[in-house]
Amino acid sequence: MVLRGPEVKSLRLGRATLTEAWAGERDREMFLFNCYIPEYQAGILSRFEPRAPRKLLLKRKQIDELLGAAKRDGITLVPLDIHFNERGVAKVTLGVGQGRQKADKRHAIAARDWARDKARLMRAKG
Repeated sequence: MVLRGPEVKSLRLGRATLTEAWAGERDREMFLFNCYIPEYQAGILSRFEPRAPRKLLLKRKQIDELLGAAKRDGITLVPLDIHFNERGVAKVTLGVGQGRQKADKRHAIAARDWARDKARLMRAKG
């Protein structure tokens, strides 16, 4: 992943958020979109955009393989974690995720509603 100095310092503090982040193609290169890396507060070296697209350093074969999987219907490239290797280089683990079907969504909503109702009943009984 291509980062600047303050972004690396924020990552080393473990402050990155990958919720709602995804990976995709732009100009035949892979980018990580909507990843939140807050500004480094200990010293202002330079300002940067917290949700800016960040370039992922991949080989052409890896890009073609991931994009082939992503072109299928309902498939998304999802970042699973950001870590540093033994050389101190920031790495992103990407997963291939498939969206839920309509029936699965209904089941998940029903389970969530039942859990909420059950918690209310338990609180009411004391």
